[in-house]
Amino acid sequence: ICKDPKVVKPEDFFFQGLNKPGSLSNPLGSNVTQVNVNQIPGLNTLGISLARIDFAPYGLNPPHTHPRATEILVVLEGTLLVGFVTSNPAMNMKNRLFTKVLNPGDVFVFPQGLIHFQFNNGKTNAVAIAGLSSQNPGVITIANA
Repeated sequence: ICKDPKVVKPEDFFFQGLNKPGSLSNPLGSNVTQVNVNQIPGLNTLGISLARIDFAPYGLNPPHTHPRATEILVVLEGTLLVGFVTSNPAMNMKNRLFTKVLNPGDVFVFPQGLIHFQFNNGKTNAVAIAGLSSQNPGVITIANA
């Protein structure tokens, strides 16, 4: 919902703390810090958002999908095994799994709506930043569906 321009303030376009690691003390060993329209109201209608993903060694961001966004991921620290599965293959064809091991500075794209994952296959923590093509990308974690 758009705000009345008369009451908009600088804080509506600001988020503080993306530099701070998320807690990794959970069974998956990962933490996603979302920066979408819920954190920055000024993103409303702009079609973009961010997320920081922190990983403990062997931590997993489990298979999930974003129904309203494509994701582009860049690794800042550590090493990640990432991948996605194609959907609805043509007759006589099979789904395909696309995977890649990413190092710092590497970038990988997850097309909108496709099931994807990230796994820290290293012995040190890993950090990645994801850009998403929606101010409200949504997330459906497959194990929770």
